[in-house]
Amino acid sequence: MGKIIKIRCENTDIEKEYPLGTSLNDILEDQKVKLDYPVLAAIVNNEVEELSYEIFKAKTVKFIDITHKDGMRMYIRSLYFVFMKAAYELFPDAEVRIDHSVSKGYYCEIIGEGIEHNIQLISDIENRMRKIVDADIPFLRRDILNTKAIDIFEKKGYHDKVCLFKQSPSLYTSIYSLNGLDDYFYGYLVPSTKHLFNFDLVPIYKAMLLRVPSPKNPENLRPIVMQDKMFEVLEEHKEWVRILKTTSVGRVNEQVIDGKEGDLIKVAEALQEKKIAIIAENVKANKNVKLILVSGPSSSGKTTFSKRLAVQLRVVGLKPVMLSIDNYFVDRDKTPKDEFGEYDFEALEAIDMTLFNKNINDLKEGKKISLPKFDFTEGKKYFDGETLKIDDETIVIAEGIHALNPKLTSEVDEDIKFKIYISALTQIGIDGHNRIPTTDNRLVRRIIRDNKYRGYTALDTLRRWDSVRRGEGINIFPYQEEADVMFNSALLYELGVLKKYAVPLLKEIWQIEPEFAEAQRLLKLLSYFKDINEDEIPPTSILREFLGQSSFHY
Repeated sequence: MGKIIKIRCENTDIEKEYPLGTSLNDILEDQKVKLDYPVLAAIVNNEVEELSYEIFKAKTVKFIDITHKDGMRMYIRSLYFVFMKAAYELFPDAEVRIDHSVSKGYYCEIIGEGIEHNIQLISDIENRMRKIVDADIPFLRRDILNTKAIDIFEKKGYHDKVCLFKQSPSLYTSIYSLNGLDDYFYGYLVPSTKHLFNFDLVPIYKAMLLRVPSPKNPENLRPIVMQDKMFEVLEEHKEWVRILKTTSVGRVNEQVIDGKEGDLIKVAEALQEKKIAIIAENVKANKNVKLILVSGPSSSGKTTFSKRLAVQLRVVGLKPVMLSIDNYFVDRDKTPKDEFGEYDFEALEAIDMTLFNKNINDLKEGKKISLPKFDFTEGKKYFDGETLKIDDETIVIAEGIHALNPKLTSEVDEDIKFKIYISALTQIGIDGHNRIPTTDNRLVRRIIRDNKYRGYTALDTLRRWDSVRRGEGINIFPYQEEADVMFNSALLYELGVLKKYAVPLLKEIWQIEPEFAEAQRLLKLLSYFKDINEDEIPPTSILREFLGQSSFHY
């Protein structure tokens, strides 16, 4: 009798013996696991694995579908591949790109001579995608020599992939095939095309939007939310990195290998300084503006941006003063509670909006106000005698998650407001087919800052992250298009710098923790980047808010 191993399936709460080398597919069929949607993969000892994965040691297994965040990632990656397969079948010599996450979908382009993104082209690609899905074609993964992968991608003209693979120290790599088309993906794919039961491809802006299922109800697609200003910023930065020839991780790594990382830092920082200076000039040009409202999601660099903007406002002859919205919290006994009965400090109603509006209007009228302070230990507002009065040259800067919500300043005249949205909109991809989510950029920043300034472990941060994201979806993202200006705080070089800080923290997360899979995913992302020395990062950089050694006081 051959060797046997014990496998515990969390979905059925059954522990059972299986022959050595049994696949997840075999266990799935044997235990007759049924989920709300087709099973896509499994979490094995807190690591994501494909259904073809064979088990040789005792394991705990949990099968997942599209409603799990890792299942959704696999689904979206697989849709990318089907889109590329359809596009290459129709336009064999074209360049196919997955550019941005925008308008609740993914912005895709086909670049080639004579190609016009009209309704007929988009309809042809979508129809071809549906035929591929209906054909139930498997996504086949195989391990090959790294040199062989380079040869394959050189012949296909995937230059960004070739660049990255030539920098890899690995002897072997894994690539996927879809009915003869080979590609590399940052993460696993679903078993076959039939699992991609819901998607759409529609015209948007200059090209097309790949629509994907809603995480809460996958039978519905995510609603399209037009984000004209966001798209404009993304396109501007896409063109900027194209000019700099740093469109992908591999291209950025080349700059580091060639000893040009200092130039990379200088150019990236100079661009941000120029953008902030232009914002200051726009404020100066608008004589009515008395209140600058700055909002953005977690770890976007709002605080440092506001301080740098204050410097540039002084340059153009204005006198900026900072007004902390955090000091306008209502007393603890008036703070709203969430569905779990916990205080909801991120709710708009946790802010004393009446007092905030009155203070802004009084300042505009030239009155002196008493500035509130908030004691977070006691949960009470107090006044210590500090006052504020402004004149014609003074500009008030208020920064906070609710700053762009019209309800926060509903009693303040619109013509005195200047609204700024800031986020770290990652400009580069791993390659043209593997984008880096903006969320990951911010998450890595937060892991480092939480550890350095708040004493949290990476595990603590990962456990809180889903809650943070839900709050952003309610309080921040719906109002981003309210902004007069959008500012991209992502720096071209930053993940190469953040890597050496984040990796040790992520490696502290043990495999017994459910967050282990997320830590491994981030470690893999960071592994693509060459280390970048931080010595040339200026003390006023937004990155210093997370790394330390900033010349600003927080």
